[in-house]
Amino acid sequence: MSRIGKHPVPVPQGVQVQLAGQTLTAKGPKGELKLTIVEDLDVTLVDGKITVKPRQVTRRARSMWGMQRTLVNNLVKGVKDGFNEELEINGVGLRAAMQGKNLQLNMGFSHEVIYPIPAGIEIKVEKPTSIKISGADKQLVGKVAADIRGIKPPEPYKGKGIKYVDETILRKEGKKK
Repeated sequence: MSRIGKHPVPVPQGVQVQLAGQTLTAKGPKGELKLTIVEDLDVTLVDGKITVKPRQVTRRARSMWGMQRTLVNNLVKGVKDGFNEELEINGVGLRAAMQGKNLQLNMGFSHEVIYPIPAGIEIKVEKPTSIKISGADKQLVGKVAADIRGIKPPEPYKGKGIKYVDETILRKEGKKK
């Protein structure tokens, strides 16, 4: 039995959920998202609660049960509140700025890095060293944050680069004389 899958997902006020076959659609203040549930599971919407249950007790159904319930929960939570990720830039001369609908990064390379912002994602640069990424789709917000971090990940000697705000960099000792 899945411990997570057993719990129903409550649908908060202001979110509309529709179920058509195996496709679940949620609309809310932050946007609209769709999710296709795997064929091994049944999804029901009763009294403002979404329940996910396996059709038959098979290994695949049990392994997908908790994951699909979590995806449904992220779908509902995303259209209601959205998801945020914060990045921090460390290093002398390293900075970020918005340039129209693109993110412009000066990372100490011989050129500026221009990152096009995908649809459904909002990026704010309050300070030249902090980037806030927000959106309704948790997977897309995480992917954008990882892509931006991957442009110049923090190095272990001085900690220069782009890191998550809550990330700790394991520092190494430099050369000994």
